[in-house]
Amino acid sequence: MKLFLSVDMEGITGLGDDTFVDSRKLNYERGRRLMTDEANHVIAEAFDQGCKDVIVNDSHSKMNNLMIERLHPDAKLITGDVKPFSMVQCLDDTYTGAMFIGYHARASMKGVMSHSMIFGVRHFYINDIEVGELGFNAYVAGYYEVPVLMVAGDDKAALEAEQLIPNVTTAVVKETISRSSVLSLTPEQSGKLLKEKTAEAIKNRNSVQPLIPLDHPLLTIEFANYGQAEWAALMPGTEIISGTTKVKFQAENILEAYKAMLVMTELAMHTAFC
Repeated sequence: MKLFLSVDMEGITGLGDDTFVDSRKLNYERGRRLMTDEANHVIAEAFDQGCKDVIVNDSHSKMNNLMIERLHPDAKLITGDVKPFSMVQCLDDTYTGAMFIGYHARASMKGVMSHSMIFGVRHFYINDIEVGELGFNAYVAGYYEVPVLMVAGDDKAALEAEQLIPNVTTAVVKETISRSSVLSLTPEQSGKLLKEKTAEAIKNRNSVQPLIPLDHPLLTIEFANYGQAEWAALMPGTEIISGTTKVKFQAENILEAYKAMLVMTELAMHTAFC
């Protein structure tokens, strides 16, 4: 078995606000250690359950957060930015399954530090289906017929996963109080939970089907500010939907839609607020 781990940061145990996930702020180094330890719990159990190869993709911000010197010695790490497929870089049809660790709820939903790629996004749509990072990444996995076996993070991320992926295993390491406060397990408690849920997910892997995307998907991104929509619509093939802050792009497949999303959100971040 070969396992792909996409590890984000906002859904990691004990991380309640942006001081843990922003490299400029005081709790970031604590957040990095907790993130790395959490990945290690899943990696170790995956090897114990018979996985022969575990590839870990650092999926937060500049994607250089996981501490390789503390990572399980038998895993391999994808780190750094820019990556053409960001949170799902190097995922392909050679994998038995994928797991999303440290994940959070999509933009405009209740959940700790909820967002979709950037804070200027209100909603992502694939055709008429609203998705966040979790859903978009699951569709890319589905393109390669790889099922998402487990999602770990806060309670709202788990709920989002369960609504989107039948029979997915979820590991709730903290419960949302507000967007910047949580009721969290301790690292020791969450480590035990993650090992139990990883074993359960691997044993139940045949009960989870890949989330297969439609051909020629229509990507629509609703931004918070019209200036963001203007920037995003500079990408060829895009169009602002009149009277809205929504920008649409007709993609050939989900891979093209994913790259378009990355370009559109990067462009949107050039918007000045003054």
